[in-house]
Amino acid sequence: MNGMSSVIDRDAVLAALKAVVDPDLRRDIVSLGFVKNLVIEGGRVAFTIELTTPACPVKDQMREQAVAAVRARPGVTDVDVQMTANVRSVSAPETGRTPLPGVKNVIAVGAGKGGVGKTTVAVNLALALARCGGRVGILDGDIYGPNVPIMLGLQQTQLATDGKQILPAEKYGLQVVSMGFLTGDDAPVIWRGPMLHGAIQQFFRDVAWKNLDYLIVDMPPGTGDVALSLSQTVPVAGSILVTTPQQVSLADTRRAIRMYEKLNIRPIGVIENMSYYACPNCHHEADIFGYGGGEELARAMEVPFLGRLPGKIPLIPVR
Repeated sequence: MNGMSSVIDRDAVLAALKAVVDPDLRRDIVSLGFVKNLVIEGGRVAFTIELTTPACPVKDQMREQAVAAVRARPGVTDVDVQMTANVRSVSAPETGRTPLPGVKNVIAVGAGKGGVGKTTVAVNLALALARCGGRVGILDGDIYGPNVPIMLGLQQTQLATDGKQILPAEKYGLQVVSMGFLTGDDAPVIWRGPMLHGAIQQFFRDVAWKNLDYLIVDMPPGTGDVALSLSQTVPVAGSILVTTPQQVSLADTRRAIRMYEKLNIRPIGVIENMSYYACPNCHHEADIFGYGGGEELARAMEVPFLGRLPGKIPLIPVR
């Protein structure tokens, strides 16, 4: 047993794990500090891999690589790997904006024009992150057309307070705030820029957001006051732009990307919605709106292309 312990030591295990590389950060999990709680008992090796997001698409692959790398060491009889996540704030301190209490990362979901499915994408993104294990909130920043409550089945919700701050509504594990909670279904919001700026500040600073990894902000379409207020109020981790394949949408998306860049909000990537129609019977995909425009735009503007979505997106099932 002592001979076996001398073979399986910490350095040997960590050296083996350096073969596992995070594909996004392009560094091995040891130098990234992802390997935690390493325990060696005879031939059994146990450790935790702590990722920076629970939504890592290759976490199962990384776990398999880690198990294989350690199991290949002489004397190893069993490998136990636990996958966890500790979401870190990636908001740049040089923005000069005060961090938002209770929120690690603010992510804006925007579009150059209306009608491209921006709110649907924002809600599904929030639900997907929550289903992966993240703590997620969604702020309906589309003051003039607040549709998030409709998509989450919260039309009749009234916001409460704790005497000091607004308490967000909750549905499907999401914390939710929207102007739709403060107005009637058919009541128009007729506000000038300064009033919009005040509302955005209040939704961020006067809401009791509770320990969020991600706050998804459903932005209004276009390049108007709300985006400017957002950039002036809180540090924003990045923006996701939603487009459709049509030339009009692509042209407006190009302007929106430039706007976020000028506001020092990093474009995380472009999503092409309504890319095709998938027949529910034969599953044939028809490119009735054109093909490849969003990907071509992302390549031309040197922004990551995050993927294509069909013309009809059902809400992600919630268990």
